[in-house]
Amino acid sequence: MNPIKYRVLVISTLFLSLSCAQDPVPKPQAYLRLEFPEASYQKLETNLPFTIERNLLATKIETKTIKGPTESYGITIQYPNLKGSIYLTYKSIDNKKENLIAFLRDAQKFTQEHTKKADEIVEQPYENNKRRVYGMLYEVGGNAASQSQFYVTDSINHFLTGSLYFYAKPNYDSIYPAAKYLEKDIKHIMETVSWK
Repeated sequence: MNPIKYRVLVISTLFLSLSCAQDPVPKPQAYLRLEFPEASYQKLETNLPFTIERNLLATKIETKTIKGPTESYGITIQYPNLKGSIYLTYKSIDNKKENLIAFLRDAQKFTQEHTKKADEIVEQPYENNKRRVYGMLYEVGGNAASQSQFYVTDSINHFLTGSLYFYAKPNYDSIYPAAKYLEKDIKHIMETVSWK
C-alpha cells in the first residue's frame, strides 16, 4: 500500500473515532413564553358562608345553589382571556364527622381519577391554624382534564373544593404557562379563604 494513502487512512480513522467520543445530549424541553399581567386581587363579596380574594383578570363570576341534604354552592370564576375557569364547590359539614370523611374521600377520589392521563400528581398540604383552614393542593402534570385541584376545610362546618379547567382539549405543552399562572390564583384562594 502506498505510504501516503496509508497515512490518510490512519488519520481519517483516528479523526472519526475521536470525533464521535461524546454521546449525544437531548435538548431540554421548551415551553411557550407567554407574558401574563401581574395578578391584582380583590375580595369577592357574596352571600356565601366564606370569602376569598380573586384575581381581577377573572371577569365573570357565577354562583348557584346546589340542592341536596346539606347547604351547597357552586362558584365559577372565569378567565376568558386564558380560556379557563376555576370551579369551586362549597358544602356545609353540619358538625358531622361522617360528612367530613365523605367529602374528603370524594375530593381525593376526584383527583385520583386523573391518574389515567396524568404524568404525575404532586400533593402540597396547606395549614393555617389562625384562620382554621386546612387542606391539600394537587398539581397534575400531563394531559389530564384538570391541571390543579384543591380542598380546604375548618374540619367542623365548612368544606370547599376547587379545580381548574380549560376550554380546550388537554395538551399540557400548550396550556402549561396559563396553568401555572392560574395555579398561583388557586394558591391565593386557599390562602385568603375566610369562614363566616
